[in-house]
Amino acid sequence: MKTLKEQTEAKIAAGRQANPDFMKGVDDIIRKAKAFQQGDDAIQIGQKAPAFELPNAEGKLESLDTLLAKGPLVLTFYRGSWCPYCNLQLSALQARLDEIHALGATLVAISPQVPNGSMSKNEITEMDFTVLSDQDAKTASQYGIAWEVPAFLKEHMRVDRDLDLETINNGNSSILPIPATFIIGQDGIVLWNYVNVDYRTRSEPEEIIDVLKNMS
Repeated sequence: MKTLKEQTEAKIAAGRQANPDFMKGVDDIIRKAKAFQQGDDAIQIGQKAPAFELPNAEGKLESLDTLLAKGPLVLTFYRGSWCPYCNLQLSALQARLDEIHALGATLVAISPQVPNGSMSKNEITEMDFTVLSDQDAKTASQYGIAWEVPAFLKEHMRVDRDLDLETINNGNSSILPIPATFIIGQDGIVLWNYVNVDYRTRSEPEEIIDVLKNMS
């Protein structure tokens, strides 16, 4: 089975072939973002994870404290079910979910999508882990990973992909999370993190499982 990195690289390569001008634009934006060190404000290892209380796909509130009462937490922020790289990442995590659970941890995914039919009836929320809605981007901001979407990308989404972030994210059209994953111990301390402003690059599930094994 191909690793997540191999699957992602294949998708990027296909994108470069199908739409080279757009992918060049993405590369330019990410290069500038890295130059400005976006993502450096993310919560770091050893810091206390900010508390949150967010609705799940059915609108029921779930808090960080309640989730940590079950054991360590693997908390991943993704852009939305419309993002093919997010689908790749979460599908890869779903494939290793039994191992994550066997190590005593819970997997929770957070996106800005609203907790209604558009959020609850998609491939991601059909998976066997909790999906929460951070539609005002407050939690992403507290974790230091809120990112203002450049006009170039918003226009591409609207014109080329028929995606209206204004509708998807209930009015917060300019803010998306930098894709990031945090492993939080039961004491609320961040034990591991992965943050990358290049939304096409994600942490490998194997890395997460190795950290959880070392916690056992």
